[in-house]
This record gives sequence, structure tokens and C-alpha cells, in this order.
Amino acid sequence: MQIPLVMTIIGPDRTGLVESVARCVAGHGGNWLESRLCRLGGEFAGILRVEIPGENKPALVSALQKISGLAVTVRADETKIPAAGGSQIELEILGHDRPGIVREISAALARAGVNVEEFSSEVASAPMSGETLFKAAARLQLPERCHVATLKKDLEKLAADLMVDLSFKDPG
Repeated sequence: MQIPLVMTIIGPDRTGLVESVARCVAGHGGNWLESRLCRLGGEFAGILRVEIPGENKPALVSALQKISGLAVTVRADETKIPAAGGSQIELEILGHDRPGIVREISAALARAGVNVEEFSSEVASAPMSGETLFKAAARLQLPERCHVATLKKDLEKLAADLMVDLSFKDPG
């Protein structure tokens, strides 16, 4: 019987790391279903979901833990996610970098009952001035009770305090 697994992997970035993980998964009869992988600083970090024959799980975990320098956590994906109500919206944030932007925005989202489904951020130099800019993109799941117009208004007020620009769009 195939079982779904969710894995986190982290270690020093190097050429061939993803191939090593993919070879382990395939070598143990697994199927790579989805993943989010990236390099952050000099580290490689990822989360992935695979399916594998249940009897092969111990051998897969052992093989993954033998990959040099890689820290691996493997969990059974037993959670049955209920169909999400409400709607989705994408949020982009851009402004001068300063501490607290993520904390303030995520606190406002949590107060509204919004689930952050996906989030990525970076700091980069502004093209003309060279100042440090904060950029972020998020995919948000709004609960049925959350009114998009009210959420936008609340976030735009917060954005003015944080001196960042927000943009919203429907995914699709």
C-alpha cells in the first residue's frame, strides 16, 4: 500500500543534492508528488511530499539520513484536509526593508482568520538608489466570514504605517 510522506530537508547547498534525494525516493519505489526547494544563504532547504510503499519507509529514511550533511525529517501525511471554504487571494508587499514587516502583516492576517498557504520573501537592492527593499508574495486562504474589502482596507492602513506598498490579485 502506498503511503504519503512529508519530508523536510536542510543542509549545506551543493550541486547534486536534489538529485541525491530524488534518487533515494525513486530507488525505494517512491513517487515525488510536490515540493518547495530553495537556497537560502549557503543552505539548501526544502519540503516535499512523496508516496512510497509503506514497507519501504524505514529503508528510505535510513538512506536519506546517510546523505552527507543533510538533516532530514520524515512524517506520515495522515492529515485529511477539509475542503477549504472562502476564497483565495494573492498579496504582494514591496517597501524599504525594516524589522517587523512580516510580524505585523502576519499578525493582521491571523487576527482575520486568514491562512497563509504560501509565502516567499527576499531583500534586494533597489535598482536606482541601491537602498534595501523588502519584497514578499503570499497566497492566502480567506475564511468564509472574511470580507475581502475589509481585509484589504485593514492591510492598507497597516501598510501605510509600515511604509510598504501592497497589491492584491485573484489567483488564476
